[in-house]
Amino acid sequence: MVFIRSAWVWFSSSMLILIFLPVMGITWLIDRDAGKYATGRQFRRLGSWMVKVNPAWTLKVSGTMPSDMRKPYIVVGNHQSLADIPLVSVLPWDMKWVGKASLFSLPIMGWMLQMANDIPVHRESRRSRAQVMIDVKDRLQKHISVMIMPEGTRSMDGTVGDFNDGGFKLALKLGIPILPLALDGAFDALPRDGWKFGAGSLIRLHVFDPISTESWEGSGTELRDHVRAQIIQHIADWRAVSPEHVDGLAK
Repeated sequence: MVFIRSAWVWFSSSMLILIFLPVMGITWLIDRDAGKYATGRQFRRLGSWMVKVNPAWTLKVSGTMPSDMRKPYIVVGNHQSLADIPLVSVLPWDMKWVGKASLFSLPIMGWMLQMANDIPVHRESRRSRAQVMIDVKDRLQKHISVMIMPEGTRSMDGTVGDFNDGGFKLALKLGIPILPLALDGAFDALPRDGWKFGAGSLIRLHVFDPISTESWEGSGTELRDHVRAQIIQHIADWRAVSPEHVDGLAK
């Protein structure tokens, strides 16, 4: 049953990609917005539909959505699975994702990432990481939020790993608010080294209230630690365990 369901999801997702590719291409051609906001929204709608066609996933979203979709935030969240990308895409505004540069070279999906004006990064390259900060600033100045997963890679065991503080320091420098997200259940929904989708996966996504960086009195590192602790506590509450069971650095 899991095999059949997983095969169906991959097939239907492939069909959705083929449908959305020309739609995105047309939108990209007529999208006059400097940040390609409408094109990006089409790409996120693709992710949202991928969630809808997956019979194994039940997604529950909580929290308060931003009232102004063009108010820029640096959005940060924990990273459990490749499923995080379509799952977060159900949120009703466009965010430019910072992602592995190798994804941007893939046929079809890479083209869509480029049309959406997402941001590639070679994590092993200091020059590339510096360019990412420039690109993030560019998108924010165009009134579009940017999505960063500060762990830099998927969780190995479902816990929350160490956070890089680069995005938090940039938020303080630019006076851009931080919008934290907590995600849980994606690790089992699409395991790290497999292609089969978890059976009957309940996935939770929470949008926290924005954190103003203009009134923040601490450092970027302290802001990072505050947000990470906030996410860990929320996931721990979902699981009804202590935060130490969610904190990958506590082991």
